[in-house]
Amino acid sequence: MRSGGPGAPDGTLDPARATLGKAAAENFPVAPAFLPRAWRDGLTAVYGYARLVDDIGDGDLVPGGRDAVLLGLDPAAADDRTAMLDALEVDLLRVFGGTDGPPRHPLLAALPPVVRAHGLTPEPFLGLIEANRQDQRVTRYETYADLLAYCELSANPVGRLVLSLTGTSTPERVRLSDAVCTGLQIVEHLQDVAEDLGRDRVYLPAQDMRRFHVTEVDLKAPSAGASVRALIAFEAERARGLLDEGLPLVGSVHGRLRLLLAGFVGGGRAALRAVSDAGFDVLPGPPKPTRSGLLREVAAVLRTAPRKG
Repeated sequence: MRSGGPGAPDGTLDPARATLGKAAAENFPVAPAFLPRAWRDGLTAVYGYARLVDDIGDGDLVPGGRDAVLLGLDPAAADDRTAMLDALEVDLLRVFGGTDGPPRHPLLAALPPVVRAHGLTPEPFLGLIEANRQDQRVTRYETYADLLAYCELSANPVGRLVLSLTGTSTPERVRLSDAVCTGLQIVEHLQDVAEDLGRDRVYLPAQDMRRFHVTEVDLKAPSAGASVRALIAFEAERARGLLDEGLPLVGSVHGRLRLLLAGFVGGGRAALRAVSDAGFDVLPGPPKPTRSGLLREVAAVLRTAPRKG
């Protein structure tokens, strides 16, 4: 979902509403209605920030340069991703008590009460910015270990923020959450192979591509050949292993948080099922899970997650 929501006073799309509107396209529920209001508000604020960072890094901002203006830049700077990320970091520091006033972008202006209420620290927010800076410098990953290091910045901070927002963070839960978040990130990379290549990015490890005799020319085809399908199946199994590794996280909590985390894991599993059902041919476009498929996977997670405590 690239745009939507009410417009700004000048008739252009409101960038904050457009950014938040993309939540419906995610593989997992962002802030479902069954959660307490305080949790929903916190999750929505964090999602808005994370989505804004990614939209800057991917060049997916609402046209017109209003995000740049909100961050104190010239509208033309909206196309300078590095400058935008730098300005966003400055605005983020305002969230945590910067000396030149409150944050200026509305998506960051929503963060101070959440940060205060839950004692959040800057590190996970900064990690997401650094991941998108890396996207401007690094467009290929040689090994799976290199990709995991990228996911440590691009995905794992989100899970850590969810644990902090719900007051359930422990070292073991952080470890399990990291596995889930990295798995979810890899699933998204598999769904978006063609889209990422259009941005001159390849998140399939080069070492694995050589192993399966896949070239970037193969990834540009309208439909995947046998080698590409075998590679995607291999990476999908890795992602499934990570989701399975993190499954005990769901059983370590109770009540509505357990249902939320089951939604994350089930969403990843449902996306993997969609990839499998497509015969691992992700090149025509991202295979997406159905709502019924998502619900089945969430139910399976709730049944099988080992309970603790």
